[in-house]
Amino acid sequence: MSESPKIYLDAPDPLSVMLTRLELTAEVYVNGDFCGTWAVDTAGSRRIPFHLIGDGQAWLHFNGQPARVLHAGDLVIFPHDAHHVIASEKQPPAPAAVNAPMSNDGAVTNMVCGFFEFRNRALFPLLETLPAAVILCQQDGDTGPRIELLIRMMLQELADARPGHYSAVDQVAFLLFIEVLRQQVSAGVLDHGLLKALFDSRLGPVLTAIHQRPEQDWTLQSLAEAASMSRSNFAQHFGQLVGTTPIKYLTAWRMSEARRLLETTSLSTAQIAERSGYESEAAFRKAFRNTVGEPPGAVRARQRA
Repeated sequence: MSESPKIYLDAPDPLSVMLTRLELTAEVYVNGDFCGTWAVDTAGSRRIPFHLIGDGQAWLHFNGQPARVLHAGDLVIFPHDAHHVIASEKQPPAPAAVNAPMSNDGAVTNMVCGFFEFRNRALFPLLETLPAAVILCQQDGDTGPRIELLIRMMLQELADARPGHYSAVDQVAFLLFIEVLRQQVSAGVLDHGLLKALFDSRLGPVLTAIHQRPEQDWTLQSLAEAASMSRSNFAQHFGQLVGTTPIKYLTAWRMSEARRLLETTSLSTAQIAERSGYESEAAFRKAFRNTVGEPPGAVRARQRA
């Protein structure tokens, strides 16, 4: 008898595991026609702002660089919440004009604005190697067919305004963010970093194992075996891509998960220590303080305050 076909989605890929653990969400909160003279800046929320030009054009003023024109279908994302201004004019607007009422005369630009956010605020460097601004221009071929499809779908949902479109556009934005991450890696924008490592055929499975089973008694040898590499080659490859040692990464992930459990559950410190791969509560407390900078009790006390 032949082996039963694999039909269940029970082996998530490394990027999916990471995005789920970090609790990625997306929200579209502006779909508007901007008329005449106007300028907006949505930075400062500690989220990841994005702007999509639905129709017309706008100018991006960013980081002291020359103004860049944005056309219909262009998308710009700020992975590090960098200060920026999207405006009607090529000339940089005066500070007082930013986020001020528009003049309501002249050309009209339709713009969609939103945020991506990781609700689990673990300090993991998933996006740290992305540029300060990811600018995808449709006319230059930056977007590609998948991103263009999602942009059209979002704009159509907003235009039709059928029942459920508020939820639909947020979900499309969620898909758009994942597709942009894929595009940045496949385009060769990144030569190192955690995001690139998640796409690596050898390191991806290792990172997934750490993320899904932090309580396991991992060693450098067992992690290297999961990557089908020798210990020395694995340690070198991991360090080159991720920027730290495998064991330091394992410890950092364990402590971020422990912090989440301290903040969101009533599990005892001993139980959390066990779930973090520590047989000794004292060893866990020491590792937590060394990694996080404060004892587990301080985290829990602040959450209860």
